[in-house]
Amino acid sequence: MVLAQYDEQKTDTTEIMDFEALEAEFSEAEIETFGNTRVINGHSVETLKKGVLEFRIEHRFGDIAGDNGGVQSFYGLDNSTDIRFAFEYGISDKLMVGLGRSKGTSGLGDFGSPYKSLLDGFVKYRLLHQNTTNVPVSMTFLGTTSYTYMEKSSDVSKVSSFPKTINRFAYSSQLNIARKFGKNLSLSVMPTFVYRNLVASNDVNELFSLGSAIRYSINSKIGVIVEYYQNFHADDVRGTNKNSLGVAVEWNTFGHVFTINLTNSVGFGETQFIPYTFQDWSKGQFRLGFCISRKYRKE
Repeated sequence: MVLAQYDEQKTDTTEIMDFEALEAEFSEAEIETFGNTRVINGHSVETLKKGVLEFRIEHRFGDIAGDNGGVQSFYGLDNSTDIRFAFEYGISDKLMVGLGRSKGTSGLGDFGSPYKSLLDGFVKYRLLHQNTTNVPVSMTFLGTTSYTYMEKSSDVSKVSSFPKTINRFAYSSQLNIARKFGKNLSLSVMPTFVYRNLVASNDVNELFSLGSAIRYSINSKIGVIVEYYQNFHADDVRGTNKNSLGVAVEWNTFGHVFTINLTNSVGFGETQFIPYTFQDWSKGQFRLGFCISRKYRKE
């Protein structure tokens, strides 16, 4: 038998100090509110860590039911409404940027945006990070822009006629406020302002929308998400516009996040899904979508 002898006189007070410092660090640990930088259509409050590069692939299929869905289109899987590829990067633990390219939804006619061949970029900055002591919520500011390089139409009555280059741009800004309650439940609200430089005669340039999201963690890897954006506008101006609603299951693995969702929106990004959602859940006009993201970090 081997016994270790404890010498009280040789006890170093720095060990106690180190333990107290570690305990203080743990008590002030920052809390991850959502499992990804996105919810479903919109951004979450989260940002990438410094030096992390993320590659994202997002896809939306056609209507599952309704006039354009059903078995003849294999419940929408034969059709593609939009596809997006993007690279996003954490400049610091608080600041991230991203650049993406989308197919666009102009091929859907009145059920999509007037754009195709879309580039999008964003900057997101974390203002607050919820912790276990004195910060009750997380908060980020998001600024996005989109640009279409599609060929302009010769029909001057269409938005896609683009009389000026500036007409190809649209912008949005958002304040994202979120809180995690206990180990499983996260809630967020996302007041968002969208501005488009050129719109149809029955539309408005400015649009305000109030987003909200809830995430419930089933375990450390899987979560269930609901996201909703309520638009505010005069019904006689944008009467056909619908509010974006989505539900999803999110699965986190080492370095990967996989999200599968159902939503009535067809486009990606705040300048697209907020003003250009015209599909109605009650008519079967919702679709399957997914997102796969992979994170890379320089060793």
